[in-house]
Amino acid sequence: MAKAVALSLHILFLSALLLSSFNSGGTLKLVKGQKTWCVAKPSSDPKILQENIDYACSNADCSILRRGCPCSNPDNLMNHASLAMNIYYQSRGRNHWNCDFKNSGLIVISDPSYGNCQYA
Repeated sequence: MAKAVALSLHILFLSALLLSSFNSGGTLKLVKGQKTWCVAKPSSDPKILQENIDYACSNADCSILRRGCPCSNPDNLMNHASLAMNIYYQSRGRNHWNCDFKNSGLIVISDPSYGNCQYA
């Protein structure tokens, strides 16, 4: 439970960081070559998150989510969706449209890795 709370707080921090990086025109300013990640919006519908996992993992290798792997915990929908969505996003060239997922994805500029789980 503590890990789930920590992950939720981490995602909220990343969301705030993302929002603070918008300019007055509402677009994200990225430095050319800046690393970005795709995570699930905390407000996303659980059904959509499961659809995102199914879609992303049918089109990219989600083996890091298998039970016993460092990224399998915390074992909750938000964590698994964020990882699956990021795997798909990274494998497709980090284009903003590859993180839309029916408007349930967020592009972040802060590495969401935690513990032994390293986001690509």
